[in-house]
Amino acid sequence: MSKRDYYEVLGVNKSTSKDELKKAYRKLAMKYHPDRNPDDQAASEKFKELSEAYEILSDDQKRQAYDQFGHDGVNPSFSNAQGAAEGFSDIFGDIFSDIFGGSTRTRSRSQRGADLSYSVEVSLEDAVKGTSINLDIPSSERCSGTWHQCNHCNGNGVVRMQQGFFSMQQTCPHCRGEGEIHDPNCSICGGAGFIKKNKTLSVKIPEGVDTGDRIRLSGEGDSGKHGNGDLYIQVDVQRHKIFERDGKHLYCEVPINYADAVLGGDIEVPTLDGKVKIKIPEGTQSHKLFRLNGKGIKPLRGGSKGDILVRVLVEIPVKLNKEQAALLRKFKESISGSENTPMKNTWLKSAKEFLKGF
Repeated sequence: MSKRDYYEVLGVNKSTSKDELKKAYRKLAMKYHPDRNPDDQAASEKFKELSEAYEILSDDQKRQAYDQFGHDGVNPSFSNAQGAAEGFSDIFGDIFSDIFGGSTRTRSRSQRGADLSYSVEVSLEDAVKGTSINLDIPSSERCSGTWHQCNHCNGNGVVRMQQGFFSMQQTCPHCRGEGEIHDPNCSICGGAGFIKKNKTLSVKIPEGVDTGDRIRLSGEGDSGKHGNGDLYIQVDVQRHKIFERDGKHLYCEVPINYADAVLGGDIEVPTLDGKVKIKIPEGTQSHKLFRLNGKGIKPLRGGSKGDILVRVLVEIPVKLNKEQAALLRKFKESISGSENTPMKNTWLKSAKEFLKGF
């Protein structure tokens, strides 16, 4: 089954900026995150597709390769994107060289190990304050056994093809640009040329990291003849039981009882640094928003700290006993038709005017 276009997956176009790309990914990732869709295989597959698309398009080199060559440009089973681009320019370089009688050059391709990508989930607390975690990463290293010069390209890593007037060169398909072929009877790796291994790395999660951010560990990818690739740690912040994150701000909902909403009072609300008291004014309506300045998140890329926005929800009492019910009836009679219910009175007035036309 062919893969969908990465831009289509994220609902963006090719001119979308990095910031807009991140916002689009974060919105969709929150919607399809496995924590929010337990036992939903379709959502899980959608989340994987989103993460794959964002991993490619958020990397400048991979995005350029994808824009030029499509999925083949970022497929590890093909030549790497840089090699593909160089190969394209080499073809025309050799053509012009042969046409104008210039000397041709044979250039060995420098090929490093493959880049690796690894996803890690962190709690909101660790994402906000930063932490260090140990990861066991599967990777491979170049075998130390015997390597022989590739007879097909004479160790150059590229092969040249002559087609009449034109001369072209491409990556050697036998050694994949290495210029060497490993001993097929090697007792160390069984002829594979690389040895699979696990390594434990200590990874620092920076303060303020968010879902969709990537941490690059230079040289921690697979090994190759000309150096190691890089390791990219893709961060997913777990859903929190109390807070919902929006950039540098945090939102939470706090239920308050009916009496506190009517008479006013003090309530305690949680922050990531402990409890804070909020004064509830007399006559507070449900869904009123209170702001705790500077209690949010310090952005990863600098700037002022965010806020915590607290939305109070007035909880209606349930399962009243006879005494409570009697008191409430008496209270209801005392405010009937008075100025204690301005929202109700305003609505009734509007409804009355509306119904005049019927």
